[in-house]
Amino acid sequence: MTDFPALQDVPLDTPVSPEAAQLATQVLDTGTRLNDAYTLVANHLLTSPRVESVTAALTTFAPDDENGWVHLGQRAWLIEWMAPGATCSVVPSPESGPEAALSMPWVSPRAREAPLVLTDIDLLPDEADHDRKELSAIEIRSMVVQAQVADGLMYGSLAMGGTRTGLWHPGHVADFRLLNAALTARIAHEQARRSLADAVAAGAQTREAQQHFFASVGHELRTPLTAIVGYTEMLVDEAEQQETDPFAEAVGRDGAVILRACEQLMAVVEDLLSAGRTMGAEEIRQSVDVAAAVEDVLHWHRATARAAEVELDCAVPHGPTVWAHAAGFRQVLSNLIGNAVVHNPGGTVTVQTQDLRGESGEPRLRVIVRDTGEGLTAEQLHGVFDPFVRYARPGVKGTGLGLSLSRSLAERDGGTVDATSTPGRGSAFWVELPVREADTPA
Repeated sequence: MTDFPALQDVPLDTPVSPEAAQLATQVLDTGTRLNDAYTLVANHLLTSPRVESVTAALTTFAPDDENGWVHLGQRAWLIEWMAPGATCSVVPSPESGPEAALSMPWVSPRAREAPLVLTDIDLLPDEADHDRKELSAIEIRSMVVQAQVADGLMYGSLAMGGTRTGLWHPGHVADFRLLNAALTARIAHEQARRSLADAVAAGAQTREAQQHFFASVGHELRTPLTAIVGYTEMLVDEAEQQETDPFAEAVGRDGAVILRACEQLMAVVEDLLSAGRTMGAEEIRQSVDVAAAVEDVLHWHRATARAAEVELDCAVPHGPTVWAHAAGFRQVLSNLIGNAVVHNPGGTVTVQTQDLRGESGEPRLRVIVRDTGEGLTAEQLHGVFDPFVRYARPGVKGTGLGLSLSRSLAERDGGTVDATSTPGRGSAFWVELPVREADTPA
């Protein structure tokens, strides 16, 4: 029971009306506009002769449709519905400014916890004198109010009140409690939808910034690198023609080092540009035929595998698909298979698949690239996906970017790239991606 005579206890198990139960379902239906949901709730609450005013306030959530709402600066959005002939208006005029909004320092914190059912403002304790004066000024003598709080975030509040005093009908308070909970859940859903839309927009801006960065890299690095390579080759050629000159001999020797360094840097630039083009392409996610993609990538690497005496083995069945960007998926496969070939001379590379379920039970497919190479230690495996990290034999070319970029491409499609390895026995690198339910075999 409450310790304050001005407040009424209404048990939580008080039954609601069938109309309120049906209305709560309609409020939660996203097909009902939020403004319309508020109006439907207000009209139901106004069916009680005791209710002369229904007021909604939004503090951290702006309405989609501002029609009918009064915006009090940065403090709150307010809207009110009144019974015919009612005089107790809570909402000030828009010209009043944010200072005109009710503060109610005694009522407000208590309304955050549960519906506060106020029977008579004259029964409020002395410490609620400010609240009593505010309510008396707008002719509210009794009210029911509750904050709209979800996941610790307060979105606003809902209140109904009037000029009469005395106990409220428990059933009407129960209806109020249910409908306010439905509105709170609906607002939380709308806020999540807005946050998702903002995240998508931010992602698009990020991709655009990435494309701009990659284009700048291509212009700012590739052009001067080409000039350095050209002039260095010319110096080396001239130095080779002056065999007896010690300086020319030094130029020829050091020039070769410069050329190798330029080739390495040029490979890094090309990797970045290739990833930028793949991630920035105007391509949508789709169901990608895994077997066809693997066959394409294996075909691309057959010449390299033949030169390295590597046997390529495909154990991917026809039929499985993944939900991904087709070009990005093939780029990831190319990086994994290409690495397996160059780091496994004279060995075998096998590509196979494994059906999985995600944490929420959603279907996923793992495409595994196994090799019989030297393998990696646990420490090496921990850092192998970091940019520019390489564990290659002398003479094996590479930039150390392939695995890092592959992981980024997979994560863009809701997947991942990972690996296991045993020193002396080989490694298994895989890309795991989601599968649409419609594409899952019956």
